[in-house]
Formats: sequence, C-alpha cells, structure tokens
Amino acid sequence: MDRSDSNTSPPPPEKPTGSLGRVLIVEDDTMLANDLADSLRAAGAVEVRTCPTIAQATRELADFRPGTIVLDVNLADRADGWGLAELALQLGPKPPGIVFSTGAPESIPESVASLGTVLCKPYAAAELVQAVRNTQGHAGMLAKLRQAFGFR
Repeated sequence: MDRSDSNTSPPPPEKPTGSLGRVLIVEDDTMLANDLADSLRAAGAVEVRTCPTIAQATRELADFRPGTIVLDVNLADRADGWGLAELALQLGPKPPGIVFSTGAPESIPESVASLGTVLCKPYAAAELVQAVRNTQGHAGMLAKLRQAFGFR
C-alpha cells in the first residue's frame, strides 16, 4: 500500500485571484464589519478600513481613496446612508464603486440603487467579494455623465 494515499490532507485554501484594491466598509455592526473586512482581505483586498458612522466615513474619505465603498444604508447616525454614496461619486474623475449592504433593499430609492450594487443582508462572503470585484473599473453614474458631456 502506498503511504501517500493514506495521508491525504485537505486541499490548500484558494489563493486570491487578484487584488480587490482598497475598500472602505461603512457598517455600524462591529462584528459584521470585522467579518466583511476579513473576507475582503482573504480575497485579496490591499487595504480595508471600517467606519461605524457616516460622519466618520466622511472624515476618512478626506485622505483615503478607496476603489470601493461597502455601505450599510441604515446606520446609527443616519437612516439614509446612501447620501455618502452620492458624495463619494463626486470625489474626482475616478470615484469609488459602491456596494450597498442592507436588510431592506426596497428602502433605497431606485435612482440611488442604480449608483451601485445592492446586497440584501444576510449575504455570503463570496457575494460580497464578487460585488467588489464588479466595481473595479466602475466609473460611477456621475463620472459617466461627466465624461459623456465633456466635463472633467
């Protein structure tokens, strides 16, 4: 009997298939924010920062330029967290992609939901990773309008 057959071990974990870039998570549930951050790091995010409030996220955006913002739309300090998405889209010619994270997707106005991807809680880590990957290279609606009309 070949000994190598009897000592099978589980396959190694999948290696990240590419960088997810820099991600800002705006989530007031600390345990969930940490789980999301861990999942994104494991999938290849270069840097992940978390903020529990819109106010803190706004301050964070003063010197941190994420490629993607994962945004809980119903936070302790604001029930309309999508205002941050609208603000973030004005951060320059290449604004971050937006992933909305919510337990009530129907509460997001259609015009706002169209600014990004909407994930309905609870969702799997793989769904989050895919949503973040899908935002890479995403110019955002405002940036697309600027480009279409020749504004920079």
